Amino acid sequence: MACARNVPASTSTPPASSAPRAVRLVADTPPQETETFDKVRDDVEVDTDEGERTPRVVTFGETAELRRDGQRARLYGDAKGTLGFSVDNFLLMEVLDGQGKKVVRRAVMGFTESVHIGNEQVDNLGRRAFSFEPGEIDVTELLPESAPFRVRVTILDSWGVGRVSDVYLVLSAPGSHTVEDDLRGE
Repeated sequence: MACARNVPASTSTPPASSAPRAVRLVADTPPQETETFDKVRDDVEVDTDEGERTPRVVTFGETAELRRDGQRARLYGDAKGTLGFSVDNFLLMEVLDGQGKKVVRRAVMGFTESVHIGNEQVDNLGRRAFSFEPGEIDVTELLPESAPFRVRVTILDSWGVGRVSDVYLVLSAPGSHTVEDDLRGE
């Protein structure tokens, strides 16, 4: 039985390096019927004609303190930045201050209608989809350029089946390209 869990942050290189750094946000969670997920996110409301307006938590993760230090930040399905990721229904990304006490920015990605937290409509990044290409979702503008921060990711589902693949935050130099970037357009 899948349950919500914290995924420890891991980096592939020391933070001081200009080489890409990868941090796992959430681990692969196999498909499971929505009603089997016990936890709900009471503060989140989804505009939907089907399913529940208060989504259920598929899984979640929170990073240790990070710094972007001018690097570009994109989401991938692996630490090498070569795979895309998938999510059913959507991923809620919350950027917290360095101590993890205050939410400073939020966005959702995935297959969902409008998402609200309190009176705030949460910005939707990317297209409305279940699967995303490697690096398709650029979250650079959500993250502070030089101040410390943490990232909390909650995978939420409203109806049917909930699941997510591995999702990594990859920080890289602004001009750097992954293998996928070089092959795009051919």
